[in-house]
Amino acid sequence: MSDGFFAKRQKVTHAQSLSIEDSKPWVEKYRPKKLEDVTAQDHAVTVLRKTLKSANLPHMLFYGPPGTGKTSTILALTKELYGPNLTKSRVLELNASDERGIAIVRDKIKSFARLTVSKPSASDLENYPCPPYKIIILDEADSMTSDAQSALRRTMENYSNVTRFCLICNYVTRIIDPLASRCSKFRFKPLDSSNAISRLKYVASQESLKFDDGVLEKVLDISQGDLRRAIMLLQSSSKLVKHLDPPLITSLAVDELAGTVPNELIDTLTTKIASMDFNDIMSCVASLERSGWSGAAVTNQLHEYYINNDQFATRFKNAVSWIIFDSDSKLTNGGNEHIQLANLAIRVANLYRKGM
Repeated sequence: MSDGFFAKRQKVTHAQSLSIEDSKPWVEKYRPKKLEDVTAQDHAVTVLRKTLKSANLPHMLFYGPPGTGKTSTILALTKELYGPNLTKSRVLELNASDERGIAIVRDKIKSFARLTVSKPSASDLENYPCPPYKIIILDEADSMTSDAQSALRRTMENYSNVTRFCLICNYVTRIIDPLASRCSKFRFKPLDSSNAISRLKYVASQESLKFDDGVLEKVLDISQGDLRRAIMLLQSSSKLVKHLDPPLITSLAVDELAGTVPNELIDTLTTKIASMDFNDIMSCVASLERSGWSGAAVTNQLHEYYINNDQFATRFKNAVSWIIFDSDSKLTNGGNEHIQLANLAIRVANLYRKGM
């Protein structure tokens, strides 16, 4: 075959790899490849880098809120330990929320844990530590039953010479004490706004996004510190405005995708409530419902407005909390949205009328 054929085939293969990379969800595309790329978890990263030098890892327990980098950190660590060639054979990643029973511990986990590791090649040893043990990653380990966790404890003890475990969970209190005591604990704290914003700016610059001032802050505020959710919302927003001229991401586009009510509409409603005019309040509630905004979203944002606002007295906040709690409970149980929102607004207006 001619050299031209191979050159053409090489170009096609390269184009295919580029298209695969471009078609990835941004959460995967921008997942940290190295420990140093993990955002805002300095303590955990520092300790893990030191253990990486000795290549003698303990069993680990990563816990903290979702979207703070727990899974990304352990995956980055395994890549730095084994390199691309050995990672597939030496790392077993399971989602414990799907495979949570005792049978999966006795069969799949135990059979992988008891395997001895093969000797790495000279090139792998030259570039990576390649320690003589495997790693089993159990994501969402707090979903495992108590019996499964008890069985896992025995497996960890029996095969610790050839296997290390990394348990990942949101709620450390749901991990039984005998299991937690065998692990080195790493708490992943919620990302502070500066670190999260810088990461969102990096993603936006890589994707050549255009956005209004304050959009990234709004995305992060809606995501409540969950960077994974923030990146997904940013990607969805970019798709929504892709065919506009110019393709500018606005706060309204973000609100529509996230299902949150624009602050302007919440401000209008609270102003009507403060005016204590029954007809104005009913008209505003009807307008919100006709626009398709969720009653639960309006209730949550009213809660944020009244409870986090320093201009209201504690007595007023307490009374509003009970009203919002009652309305939210009825909405959750299937109550009529229009009736519940109108009831909430009128009852809060009555608090104003009483001078609370």
